[in-house]
Amino acid sequence: MIDWTATRTEGEKRMAAFTGRMGRRYANGRNTDHGPGAHKAVSVLSPYVRRRLVTEQDLVATALAAHGPEDAEKFIQEVIWRGYFKGWLERRPQVWASYVTGLEADLADLDRDRCLRRDVGRAMDGQTGIECFDAWATELVDTGYLHNHMRMWFASIWIFTLGLPWRLGADFFYRHLLDGEAASNTLGWRWVAGLHTRGKPYPADARNIATFTAGRFAPRPSDLAEVTQGLEATEPDGLPSVLPLRAIRPPDPGLPTALLITDEDCRVEDFGLAGYDIRTVATISTSHLRSPLPVADLVAQFEADALADAALRVRASPVLLHAADPAVLAKWAAEAGATQIATPYITCGPLKDWLDDAAPSLAAQGIRFCEWRRDWDSAIWPHATAGFFKVRQQIPRILEQVLVA
Repeated sequence: MIDWTATRTEGEKRMAAFTGRMGRRYANGRNTDHGPGAHKAVSVLSPYVRRRLVTEQDLVATALAAHGPEDAEKFIQEVIWRGYFKGWLERRPQVWASYVTGLEADLADLDRDRCLRRDVGRAMDGQTGIECFDAWATELVDTGYLHNHMRMWFASIWIFTLGLPWRLGADFFYRHLLDGEAASNTLGWRWVAGLHTRGKPYPADARNIATFTAGRFAPRPSDLAEVTQGLEATEPDGLPSVLPLRAIRPPDPGLPTALLITDEDCRVEDFGLAGYDIRTVATISTSHLRSPLPVADLVAQFEADALADAALRVRASPVLLHAADPAVLAKWAAEAGATQIATPYITCGPLKDWLDDAAPSLAAQGIRFCEWRRDWDSAIWPHATAGFFKVRQQIPRILEQVLVA
């Protein structure tokens, strides 16, 4: 088991320990997975970055300072991928809505179809007979983590070799990954399926698996399906139109404020809280919103610990909220005499859906919902309209915008 301590201090400690490997060692070794407990070529910082216990900006600044732009180029690109995926989904929220409705239909099919239920169960339990796949399923459930290269192969085998619905696989990941977020998870599975970069599915190749697991696994080519086309025929209308970024309402320093801490961003101290009239602070548990099915205890515990650490760092004794009845937000803020709720930006995903359901009760109480959006996101998201290449071209300009000399 990996020892996950969900604090900013621990995240920054791990970042410091990995700094020397953010350059050419990362570029040369990042694709090889040596197995559970031996992830030395990658940072394993993603659960911390996902909650911004460690920020992308700090990661990139650290890599640049230690290695310079040329040697740190690949590490920086991989950090920016997460921002690209988040921005892409912000610009096409219809894709998230389609995932939610499609998952509901797939789960209904699972209830009705005994054979499908058996096959999905075997895949999730690591009982398919495909040694590498079964090991990755077990590692995911046991540790809450999986090397990115293995995630792609797992998804490819799930979709093309086992012939299982891709959304059920994405849901399996989302329920267990400590770093799971709506954008990276949904779009990663869509990318493997040939739906993100349409017509370019990702094949699991036996030789590559043997090479990049350092020989731990050696599947036969006949064990894996030959991938000749993706699932683009299931979406004949293609990708939806790109929408403008959602407008936000920043909090007003002159109004009585309720500070809401979510695991979207656990670095609320970055937002100049001393300038606000904060009447109450709450943390809200939301990991259960990831799926209609039970979410892993590891995920819920990491969220709870990260939220507790965030409140401790702003010296708050928070109200502990749970995202069930959406009216709980308005009741909490109103009881404290607050007329606005302030929180870091909530990206497209299950929490945003829940907050949309909370909007009528907030309006009825005359409470404004306000957000801070980080400069990092504002610099990347306008470019996240197509493939990653467009964002990659802008990396020098993005870094000029967000990194303070």
